[in-house]
Amino acid sequence: MRLILKLFAAPLALALTLLAALCSFVLFVSGKVLGVVSGIAFIVAAALFVTGQTAGGIGWAAAAFLISPFGLPAFAEWLVGLLDGAGYVLKAFIFS
Repeated sequence: MRLILKLFAAPLALALTLLAALCSFVLFVSGKVLGVVSGIAFIVAAALFVTGQTAGGIGWAAAAFLISPFGLPAFAEWLVGLLDGAGYVLKAFIFS
């Protein structure tokens, strides 16, 4: 019975490993692009604060934070880590 479960887990472990690798690559590329975009959004927010448009400045600052490496990309990195961890758990089951 355990051998049958291992045979079913092997393709799933492979798929999770490949998916985690692909997502890591996409996350790296998008992190670099979004880092530049968040810098531009922060400059726009600072300009809006200086001109006295605080509501717009707060909105742009919030958007800059969300697309910065500390916002949504950090959450996506956590999710990719979960995928990778699930792949390692399945690999440990297969090779045990």
